[in-house]
Amino acid sequence: MKKVLIRVNQIKLPVSHTPRDLDNAVARLLHSAEPPEYRIVKQSVDARDKSNLMYIYSIELLLSSDLKKNPRMFKSKNIIISEDKIYHFTEMTKQFRDQGSGLMVSTLSEEERPVIVGTGPAGLFCGYMLAKASYRPLLIERGGSVETRVKKIENYFTSGELDENTNVQFGEGGAGTFSDGKLNTSTHDKYGRIQEMLRIFAQYGADPKILYLNKPHIGTDQLREVVRNIRQAIIELGGEVIFDTCLTDIQYRSVPEQGNGDKNLELCGITVSQNGINRQLACKCLILAIGHSARDTFYMLDRKQIHMQAKPFAIGLRIEHPAEMINRSQYGISKEASLLGAADYKLTYQTKSGRSVYSFCMCPGGHIIDASSEKGHIAVNGMSYHARDARNSNSAIVVNITPEDCYMKTGLNTSLAGVEYQRIWEQLAYQCGNGSVPLQLLSDFREDRRSEGLGSVEPDLKGSYQLANLRECLPKYVSSAIIEGIMRFDQTVAGFGREDAILCGVESRTSSPVRILRGDDMQANIKGIFPCGEGAGYAGGITSAAVDGIKAAEAVAAQYKL
Repeated sequence: MKKVLIRVNQIKLPVSHTPRDLDNAVARLLHSAEPPEYRIVKQSVDARDKSNLMYIYSIELLLSSDLKKNPRMFKSKNIIISEDKIYHFTEMTKQFRDQGSGLMVSTLSEEERPVIVGTGPAGLFCGYMLAKASYRPLLIERGGSVETRVKKIENYFTSGELDENTNVQFGEGGAGTFSDGKLNTSTHDKYGRIQEMLRIFAQYGADPKILYLNKPHIGTDQLREVVRNIRQAIIELGGEVIFDTCLTDIQYRSVPEQGNGDKNLELCGITVSQNGINRQLACKCLILAIGHSARDTFYMLDRKQIHMQAKPFAIGLRIEHPAEMINRSQYGISKEASLLGAADYKLTYQTKSGRSVYSFCMCPGGHIIDASSEKGHIAVNGMSYHARDARNSNSAIVVNITPEDCYMKTGLNTSLAGVEYQRIWEQLAYQCGNGSVPLQLLSDFREDRRSEGLGSVEPDLKGSYQLANLRECLPKYVSSAIIEGIMRFDQTVAGFGREDAILCGVESRTSSPVRILRGDDMQANIKGIFPCGEGAGYAGGITSAAVDGIKAAEAVAAQYKL
């Protein structure tokens, strides 16, 4: 008999419940003596009543299509017929091709293959999907393998010796590999790409709970292993991954457009620098998954007349509190609260001046890290391990920056004004901290004075730091917005505005300051170039970048047949 997929929402249980308790709750809702086979599709925490902390579940199961046998079941608005969103690469490729306006499909020869620049989430997932489809992609990465990155980053934290190609921003896995590894996103995709991305992460070593947790995260320790496993899968599927190789130039030619006398620009080759040696590669299909910190690459693309524009981003500081304080504010002090692990928060506020100030990349039970990628500059980020068991919790508190802000500060009215705007404040942070991460107590930041000592909050920062006055490395409108926002956030999270909360900076790499323009076929103004991911300005985090990488693979397969 035909089966129907049923979804049951709003199953509430105490956080101390057992698996059997969930089975029994499902059986009761379905008016069944025994629970049928089901799978959890979502688990979230309801902490509105801190004396009664609850998990809320959604589950799915297959039932007979003869639903009249159990009419009571569908009297509940929380029981609905669902649709299984199974992702199919070939179907999505066909859809791309069908939607393309006059798309001329060409053929890749045996010697030709797509070249992917960057092995962050966008590049890795694009490479994985193309490798599975037998395109044998070549992935080039300016930094080192994840194993090499771990060693060089740890050396930087202890010695201050920065490798400008292998660091927190550059190297296998991208910047997200040395972060919290959050996979929650505001991105919506009706074609099942997000679930497919989560499935691939779980297949290659992530905790399977990411498939249903409301706020899934992998953690930097697990993510390093997952990245390495995906790389190995790409190689086993016929792809190739080359490290310490940077894209330095592109070559293109003018060709007649089909059906009229107009000319199109078409990619024909690239130049890469491999361990300092230039190498020419014939290339007609190039995926730019370069990440948000590839500043030299942005400048090269600008010189080659790739169409780009400045886009908004945000800058600010990291704030650090004891994890126990955040946990108590968010979950209370009950015994059950300890079962929930480190608590998170998401805070937003619009200041009186109209600026938006908000928490970004919150790391429960995490560390602050020196995430610099250019000598003479300081940038910070947050990082958590899977257990999220560090003594402090931190997040960025950032303020929106417009292209107009960047034009005014830099005197540049170009697509690259945001790059130079970021550099200005990172250089000042370096000077402010005498080459180390500048750090300040919140009370001193509010009073615009250099900190001379710490309070009861002990910094948890990977890299060296120095007490300073952070007002010296931020615009006045950002500093005032941060202060106003933190005082407002103190009304939501008890203790958020405590005097000895620790601030450090600058947090300048929230997103790319540049968008590489692309059409509906995901190609730039030069045919054969496919910008994607966070660096191209189309994503903001691991999940959205990976999904955009999958879309780029679909677009490539729609444009080029094997």
